[in-house]
Amino acid sequence: MAKYRLVLLRHGEGAWNKENRFCSWVDQKLSSDGIKEAQNCGKHLKALGFEFDLVFTSVLRRSIQTAWLILEEMGQEWVPIQSSWRLNERHYGALIGLNRAEMALNHGEEQVKIWRRSYDVTPPPITESHPYYEEIYNDRRYKCSDVSQDNLPKAESLKDVLDRLLPYWNEKIVPELKSGKMILISAHGNSSRALLKHVEG
Repeated sequence: MAKYRLVLLRHGEGAWNKENRFCSWVDQKLSSDGIKEAQNCGKHLKALGFEFDLVFTSVLRRSIQTAWLILEEMGQEWVPIQSSWRLNERHYGALIGLNRAEMALNHGEEQVKIWRRSYDVTPPPITESHPYYEEIYNDRRYKCSDVSQDNLPKAESLKDVLDRLLPYWNEKIVPELKSGKMILISAHGNSSRALLKHVEG
C-alpha cells in the first residue's frame, strides 16, 4: 500500500475562541495563547524531523498565521504556501459572532448541539442585516475566489463544508501528495473534521 505524508492541524486559539463565540468567516488573529500553541507545534514537528514541501491554508488569518509561526520555528519559512477559501472554517450563518452560552439560553442546548455537531443540518443563513455581513462579503479575498460572491455560502452544515472542500482536495492537494511531497494543512476545526471524515472513510 502506498504511503502519503500529510500533517493536518487546526489553527491556534483565536480571540473569539476564548470568548466562546462562533467565529466562522470573521477574520480573527491568534490570541497570545494561540501564538504560543503554534510555536510549540512548530517546535514539536521540528523535533520529530518533519520537512514540508508545501503548505495549504484557508484564507483566514488565524490559519495563515499558524502556518507562518510553525514554519518559522522549523526554519522552513521558504516552503511555498497556497491559500483557498475552500479550507475555511464552516460558515455558521446567522450564528456568527454569538456566544455559545447565550445561544443555548435562547434556543436550547439541544438545538445548539444539533447545529454544531450534526452532519447535514444547516444553521439559519446570514442576511444583509447581520452585523458581520458586510465585513465578510465585501472582503477583497473573496472577490478573487474561484466562485462568484453570489455563490459563496450563507450558512453550511458539515456536509456542505465537505462538498466545497473536496474539489480543492482532489484537484490541488491529492496530486501533490501522490507526487511524494510532504504536505502541511493548517485549517480549522470543522474543515479538518470534514476532511478527516473523507480521508478515513
